[in-house]
Amino acid sequence: MNIKSLLLGSAAALLAVSGARAADAVVVAEPEPAEYVKICDVYGAGYFYIPGTETCLRIGGYVRYDIGVGDVGSFDGATSGDHEDGDEQDTFYKNARFTLKTWTGQETELGTLKTYTETRWNFGNRQGYATGNDNGTPLDASDDFFNANAAGNKGTSLNFAWIQLGGLRVGKDESAFNTFTGYAGNVIQDTLVPYGDFDTNVVQYYFDAGNGFSAVLSLEEGSGEKGTIDSYVPHVVGGVKWTQGWGGISGVVAYDSNYEEVATKVRLDVNVNDAIQLWVMGGYGTDDNLSDPTWAIPAGGRGFYKQWGGNWAIWGGGTYKFNEKTSFNTQISYDEDQNLGVAANIAYDIVPGMTITAEVDYVNVGDSNWTGVRPGDDDAIGGLLRFQRSF
Repeated sequence: MNIKSLLLGSAAALLAVSGARAADAVVVAEPEPAEYVKICDVYGAGYFYIPGTETCLRIGGYVRYDIGVGDVGSFDGATSGDHEDGDEQDTFYKNARFTLKTWTGQETELGTLKTYTETRWNFGNRQGYATGNDNGTPLDASDDFFNANAAGNKGTSLNFAWIQLGGLRVGKDESAFNTFTGYAGNVIQDTLVPYGDFDTNVVQYYFDAGNGFSAVLSLEEGSGEKGTIDSYVPHVVGGVKWTQGWGGISGVVAYDSNYEEVATKVRLDVNVNDAIQLWVMGGYGTDDNLSDPTWAIPAGGRGFYKQWGGNWAIWGGGTYKFNEKTSFNTQISYDEDQNLGVAANIAYDIVPGMTITAEVDYVNVGDSNWTGVRPGDDDAIGGLLRFQRSF
């Protein structure tokens, strides 16, 4: 056998093997079954099932931009500063915020298991003032309120993070002293005369009779130097509510375990018609220990719950809807120490999910001050322009 015959034989063998392999069936791997996100409409719009679970999840939030002018705009009454009464701020108050919210829900043999979280990030300036110094030299970092208007990140705040099973709720919430009766109207600056503090850890139980009657019992930790409990005795809040088509009436009572004082609020809401909603709320609180300057931490008459001046205060306001997109909101508040707050705004839904609100606020300081009001100021006026995209 010569070389030529050997090469021809080898080529023939290779072609035969290749042809046999080409004749074999091509095997394609079966695709993994796709698992699509399923809509969950049990708890309302926007929920979907977390794949592989029976838990429904909703993700939302908003992006907000505030522009404030004048002496009001920092959510704590008239701002302090070295300026004459009636003068406006030396610059704008501005704040950009991103808020992320999550909701979950799942049905269990013990009732609905729910969670809610809300986290906020802010960037803006404090709208403060430099107070100067006594030696006549330019301000430097050692002086009070140095560069007080500097803009910057304000940090992250965890505003809500609670778990609820049936009627039992535990975690970070806002005080039932405020949430159960409802906040003071649809204005931005609803605390010109404050009606109670907010941030607290809670152990709560909600009861809903299903006929419009509901109740709450809340054990709370409070927050801040004066508000955080200083023993194993919690603050206690209890409330009852009755709501019908015409509106509702609600009331709450709170025991401040730090100062051993009691505060209460009663609120009436009336739906006059589809366009007009009115409300009024009154508060009363004891303050003997809150006003005692010899107390371990003097409170200046204002505690975690009774934050208004004197024993009593009243708030009232309403909403008028011009149409589906535009509404007028107002609030007037007054307390025994003659502190007066007035707020009014126009809110316009420019497109679905985006609202522009223009608000004007006025404060007249009475016989006592609260955080943000400079002693000696008689009044302050200012306003806010808010852009908010909610999703």
